[in-house]
Amino acid sequence: MPVPPAEEPVPTAKPTSRRVPPPLLVACLLVALESAALVGMAVTFVVDVVRGATADTLSPLALAVFFVGFALLIGGAARALWRGRRWGRGPVVTWQVLQAASVLTLAGSLSAVVVVLVVAVSLAVVVGVLWPSSREHASAVGAPTTVV
Repeated sequence: MPVPPAEEPVPTAKPTSRRVPPPLLVACLLVALESAALVGMAVTFVVDVVRGATADTLSPLALAVFFVGFALLIGGAARALWRGRRWGRGPVVTWQVLQAASVLTLAGSLSAVVVVLVVAVSLAVVVGVLWPSSREHASAVGAPTTVV
């Protein structure tokens, strides 16, 4: 009696040879810059503690760890979108909304240029991630473990 052929698993990821749409490319690059800025701030906190420029050592070090962790989260989410995984949308869009809301709240104490720049970057990332071709590209389902 012949053995029936095994069922092929349903692929959950898009082929990696597909080109990343320009709106998503711009959004991912902007998120990479945001991640780098968070890491830069974390380094600044650590340097301040080492130089003795701050009286409190625990708070800056805790913020440094938080910033590095958050940079890894949004950087990994952008990488997931780049690779066609849709789970990255949530962290990226949530961060943009929080970032824009925070800078608008602090608008009275910040330069108008900084406020406009941060809001413009946040808006560009959200539009880039939610653009139809970007949503089509990043439509594969899967666990967040695909970041690694």
